[in-house]
Amino acid sequence: MNMIAASLPRAGATIRLSTTQSTKDPADDAAPTLRAAMVATVPSLRAVAMSLSGNVDRADDLVQETLLRAMTSIDSFQPGSHMSAWLFAILRNLFRSEYRKRRRELEDADGSYVASLKSPPEQESRVEIEEFRVALAKLPSGQREALLLVGAAGFSYDEAAAICASFGPDCTTRAVLEAGRRG
Repeated sequence: MNMIAASLPRAGATIRLSTTQSTKDPADDAAPTLRAAMVATVPSLRAVAMSLSGNVDRADDLVQETLLRAMTSIDSFQPGSHMSAWLFAILRNLFRSEYRKRRRELEDADGSYVASLKSPPEQESRVEIEEFRVALAKLPSGQREALLLVGAAGFSYDEAAAICASFGPDCTTRAVLEAGRRG
Protein backbone atom coordinates (compact mmCIF):
# COMPACT_ATOMS: atom_id res chain seq x y z
CA MET A 1 0.00 0.00 0.00
CA ASN A 2 1.14 3.55 -0.67
CA MET A 3 1.36 6.41 1.78
CA ILE A 4 -2.05 7.55 0.65
CA ALA A 5 -3.63 4.51 2.33
CA ALA A 6 -2.02 5.36 5.66
CA SER A 7 -3.30 8.89 5.44
CA LEU A 8 -6.86 8.18 4.26
CA PRO A 9 -9.29 10.02 6.45
CA ARG A 10 -11.88 8.52 8.69
CA ALA A 11 -15.24 10.26 8.94
CA GLY A 12 -14.77 13.85 10.06
CA ALA A 13 -10.97 13.83 9.76
CA THR A 14 -8.93 16.56 8.09
CA ILE A 15 -7.11 15.72 4.86
CA ARG A 16 -3.78 17.16 3.81
CA LEU A 17 -2.32 16.43 0.39
CA SER A 18 1.00 17.93 -0.44
CA THR A 19 3.29 17.67 -3.41
CA THR A 20 6.81 18.87 -3.91
CA GLN A 21 7.89 20.10 -7.31
CA SER A 22 11.27 21.43 -8.30
CA THR A 23 10.07 23.67 -11.13
CA LYS A 24 7.16 26.06 -11.47
CA ASP A 25 4.63 24.96 -14.07
CA PRO A 26 1.97 27.41 -15.37
CA ALA A 27 -0.62 24.65 -14.92
CA ASP A 28 0.14 24.65 -11.18
CA ASP A 29 -2.17 27.61 -10.70
CA ALA A 30 -5.09 25.25 -11.32
CA ALA A 31 -3.59 22.40 -9.28
CA PRO A 32 -4.59 23.75 -5.84
CA THR A 33 -8.23 23.98 -6.92
CA LEU A 34 -8.11 20.44 -8.35
CA ARG A 35 -6.50 19.14 -5.18
CA ALA A 36 -9.05 20.96 -3.06
CA ALA A 37 -11.90 19.49 -5.12
CA MET A 38 -10.40 15.99 -4.77
CA VAL A 39 -9.92 16.41 -1.02
CA ALA A 40 -13.46 17.68 -0.59
CA THR A 41 -14.82 14.59 -2.36
CA VAL A 42 -12.91 12.00 -0.27
CA PRO A 43 -15.55 11.59 2.51
CA SER A 44 -18.27 11.00 -0.09
CA LEU A 45 -16.01 8.61 -2.02
CA ARG A 46 -15.37 6.71 1.19
CA ALA A 47 -19.08 6.48 1.97
CA VAL A 48 -19.87 5.14 -1.51
CA ALA A 49 -16.93 2.74 -1.40
CA MET A 50 -18.14 1.50 1.99
CA SER A 51 -21.62 0.87 0.62
CA LEU A 52 -20.21 -0.97 -2.40
CA SER A 53 -17.70 -3.15 -0.58
CA GLY A 54 -19.29 -3.53 2.85
CA ASN A 55 -15.82 -3.54 4.41
CA VAL A 56 -13.96 -0.56 5.88
CA ASP A 57 -10.52 -1.78 4.80
CA ARG A 58 -11.72 -2.63 1.31
CA ALA A 59 -13.44 0.78 1.07
CA ASP A 60 -10.22 2.55 2.06
CA ASP A 61 -8.33 0.57 -0.59
CA LEU A 62 -10.92 1.53 -3.22
CA VAL A 63 -10.69 5.23 -2.31
CA GLN A 64 -6.90 5.09 -2.33
CA GLU A 65 -6.80 3.42 -5.74
CA THR A 66 -9.39 5.89 -7.04
CA LEU A 67 -7.33 8.88 -5.92
CA LEU A 68 -4.15 7.31 -7.29
CA ARG A 69 -5.74 6.71 -10.68
CA ALA A 70 -7.24 10.20 -10.67
CA MET A 71 -3.85 11.77 -9.94
CA THR A 72 -2.12 9.77 -12.65
CA SER A 73 -4.87 10.63 -15.15
CA ILE A 74 -5.45 14.23 -14.14
CA ASP A 75 -4.70 15.31 -17.70
CA SER A 76 -7.88 13.58 -18.87
CA PHE A 77 -10.03 15.61 -16.45
CA GLN A 78 -12.06 18.22 -18.31
CA PRO A 79 -11.79 21.59 -16.52
CA GLY A 80 -15.23 22.95 -15.82
CA SER A 81 -16.76 19.50 -15.31
CA HIS A 82 -17.61 18.06 -11.90
CA MET A 83 -14.59 16.62 -10.13
CA SER A 84 -16.81 14.52 -7.86
CA ALA A 85 -18.64 12.93 -10.82
CA TRP A 86 -15.30 12.09 -12.44
CA LEU A 87 -13.97 10.56 -9.21
CA PHE A 88 -17.17 8.58 -8.63
CA ALA A 89 -16.96 7.21 -12.18
CA ILE A 90 -13.38 6.08 -11.51
CA LEU A 91 -14.46 4.50 -8.20
CA ARG A 92 -17.42 2.71 -9.79
CA ASN A 93 -15.36 1.38 -12.70
CA LEU A 94 -12.59 0.26 -10.37
CA PHE A 95 -15.07 -1.57 -8.12
CA ARG A 96 -16.75 -3.28 -11.08
CA SER A 97 -13.43 -4.36 -12.58
CA GLU A 98 -12.24 -5.82 -9.29
CA TYR A 99 -15.61 -7.45 -8.69
CA ARG A 100 -15.45 -9.22 -12.06
CA LYS A 101 -11.87 -10.27 -11.35
CA ARG A 102 -12.67 -11.60 -7.88
CA ARG A 103 -15.75 -13.42 -9.15
CA ARG A 104 -13.47 -15.58 -11.30
CA GLU A 105 -11.05 -16.21 -8.45
CA LEU A 106 -11.47 -18.65 -5.59
CA GLU A 107 -9.87 -18.26 -2.20
CA ASP A 108 -8.16 -21.51 -1.28
CA ALA A 109 -5.69 -20.71 1.49
CA ASP A 110 -5.04 -24.30 2.59
CA GLY A 111 -5.05 -25.80 -0.92
CA SER A 112 -7.87 -28.26 -0.21
CA TYR A 113 -9.93 -27.18 -3.21
CA VAL A 114 -6.98 -27.54 -5.57
CA ALA A 115 -6.26 -30.98 -4.15
CA SER A 116 -9.86 -32.04 -4.83
CA LEU A 117 -9.48 -31.04 -8.50
CA LYS A 118 -6.55 -33.35 -9.11
CA SER A 119 -7.32 -36.52 -11.01
CA PRO A 120 -5.24 -39.63 -10.71
CA PRO A 121 -2.94 -40.22 -13.66
CA GLU A 122 -4.35 -42.43 -16.35
CA GLN A 123 -1.00 -43.85 -17.38
CA GLU A 124 -0.98 -46.52 -14.67
CA SER A 125 -4.30 -48.01 -15.75
CA ARG A 126 -3.22 -48.00 -19.38
CA VAL A 127 -0.01 -49.84 -18.48
CA GLU A 128 -1.94 -52.36 -16.39
CA ILE A 129 -4.43 -52.99 -19.21
CA GLU A 130 -1.61 -53.51 -21.69
CA GLU A 131 0.14 -55.92 -19.29
CA PHE A 132 -3.15 -57.81 -18.88
CA ARG A 133 -3.61 -58.11 -22.64
CA VAL A 134 -0.06 -59.41 -23.09
CA ALA A 135 -0.53 -61.98 -20.29
CA LEU A 136 -3.91 -63.01 -21.68
CA ALA A 137 -2.41 -63.51 -25.14
CA LYS A 138 0.20 -65.88 -23.65
CA LEU A 139 -2.48 -68.26 -22.31
CA PRO A 140 -3.58 -71.25 -24.37
CA SER A 141 -6.83 -70.58 -26.17
CA GLY A 142 -8.90 -72.89 -23.89
CA GLN A 143 -7.68 -71.21 -20.73
CA ARG A 144 -8.09 -67.75 -22.25
CA GLU A 145 -11.63 -68.55 -23.34
CA ALA A 146 -12.62 -69.95 -19.93
CA LEU A 147 -11.08 -66.98 -18.12
CA LEU A 148 -12.88 -64.48 -20.34
CA LEU A 149 -16.21 -66.29 -20.01
CA VAL A 150 -16.07 -66.26 -16.22
CA GLY A 151 -14.16 -63.03 -15.56
CA ALA A 152 -15.44 -60.71 -18.30
CA ALA A 153 -18.77 -62.20 -19.39
CA GLY A 154 -19.90 -63.19 -15.88
CA PHE A 155 -20.74 -66.85 -16.57
CA SER A 156 -20.61 -69.38 -13.76
CA TYR A 157 -17.98 -72.13 -13.85
CA ASP A 158 -20.57 -74.67 -14.95
CA GLU A 159 -21.86 -72.44 -17.74
CA ALA A 160 -18.30 -71.78 -18.91
CA ALA A 161 -17.62 -75.53 -18.85
CA ALA A 162 -20.67 -76.17 -21.02
CA ILE A 163 -19.52 -73.53 -23.49
CA CYS A 164 -15.93 -74.77 -23.53
CA ALA A 165 -16.40 -78.38 -24.51
CA SER A 166 -12.97 -78.36 -26.14
CA PHE A 167 -11.01 -78.66 -22.87
CA GLY A 168 -10.94 -82.44 -23.02
CA PRO A 169 -12.24 -85.14 -20.65
CA ASP A 170 -9.61 -84.82 -17.92
CA CYS A 171 -9.70 -80.96 -17.62
CA THR A 172 -12.37 -79.24 -15.57
CA THR A 173 -13.26 -75.63 -16.02
CA ARG A 174 -12.20 -74.88 -12.43
CA ALA A 175 -8.71 -76.26 -13.10
CA VAL A 176 -8.48 -74.30 -16.34
CA LEU A 177 -9.47 -71.06 -14.56
CA GLU A 178 -7.02 -71.63 -11.74
CA ALA A 179 -4.26 -72.33 -14.25
CA GLY A 180 -5.26 -69.18 -16.15
CA ARG A 181 -5.08 -67.06 -12.99
CA ARG A 182 -1.61 -68.38 -12.16
CA GLY A 183 -0.30 -68.37 -15.67
